[in-house]
Amino acid sequence: MAQNLLLFGTRKGLVTYHQKNNGNWEYRDTQFLGAPVSIASYDQNTGTYWAFLDHGHWGCKLHRSKDGKNWEELEAPKYPEGEEIKEGIPASTKLLWAFSNGGSDRPGTVYIGTEPGGLFKSTDNGDSFELVRGLWDHPSRKTQWFGGGRDHPGIHSILVDPKDSDHIYIGISCAGVFETLDGGANWHPMNHGLQAEFLPDPSSEIGQDPHLVDWCKANPKVMWQQNHCGIYRTVDGGANWADISQPEGPANFGFAIAAHETDPEVAWVVPGVSDEMRVAVDNALCVCRTEDGGKTWKALRKGLPQSAVFDITYRHALALQGEKLAFGTTTGNAYMSMNNGDSWQTLNTNLPMVHSVEFAVVD
Repeated sequence: MAQNLLLFGTRKGLVTYHQKNNGNWEYRDTQFLGAPVSIASYDQNTGTYWAFLDHGHWGCKLHRSKDGKNWEELEAPKYPEGEEIKEGIPASTKLLWAFSNGGSDRPGTVYIGTEPGGLFKSTDNGDSFELVRGLWDHPSRKTQWFGGGRDHPGIHSILVDPKDSDHIYIGISCAGVFETLDGGANWHPMNHGLQAEFLPDPSSEIGQDPHLVDWCKANPKVMWQQNHCGIYRTVDGGANWADISQPEGPANFGFAIAAHETDPEVAWVVPGVSDEMRVAVDNALCVCRTEDGGKTWKALRKGLPQSAVFDITYRHALALQGEKLAFGTTTGNAYMSMNNGDSWQTLNTNLPMVHSVEFAVVD
């Protein structure tokens, strides 16, 4: 019988919840207790759990498992000898920051996005990885990519087209959205319409700062991004982006965004005040939902705390599965909705800082 799980990658381990027969969610266990987990994911293609650990001084660690309890450490993606981030700065793996499988027709193919901006591909379910040279060797990388919240550029979003596994988008902070049509051999930026207020030329094609990019799986031409400078949407596969932020908020600044799987008009964000003030808007927690492609936004507050709230939700810490949503915050709170965000229940108020949240259906 399939199990419905919820994976929290946190500052002090991988925390798993499971859904009981009565529909309620219950804590199951913690793996890697005390270790920072930057991403926890489950690949339905191969039935494999993945955990990315950021051990700081001891570097990045990569683990996989078939049952979520017994783990095998693998060699983390490694930059070839002699590669440089910038002139005179050797390239090494600073953070494992994004994960995707390679498409339902390619079991065992997985991608990992890293800081300082390299995309790695495995075709043997993680036994070995190769740097995707077409992206790493892009002529803009050394001169126009740069770090935002971290020291160096980082890939945080990987979207593999469910209809064409050679068609992939990535989101890079800071560089923007890039697309390949040939499995990674060639890449081009897709940032027309974005505005980076921090750049001398705000409309520059490269240098934009998407915080997260998502899409409607049933209609991949409709993509959404929570950007450093607002919320954007495209209906033509990234060729043109439109600002759909609320000028007076709350749906404006933030990190996380989730797109409805089948309805291209619907998406959710968890807003914060601004880059300079990373706390919940008006010290009250809400999730904002649009049902008309960003023309209007509704703040969903039922069941969420509305006073003395300082939470921010990181880019990978909002998850969607059907009508269910879950998110975790920097202050260790976790919330669940079973009705598209109309109302919320508290799962935990004592977690470590939450880096990632993901639903998983496990056979």
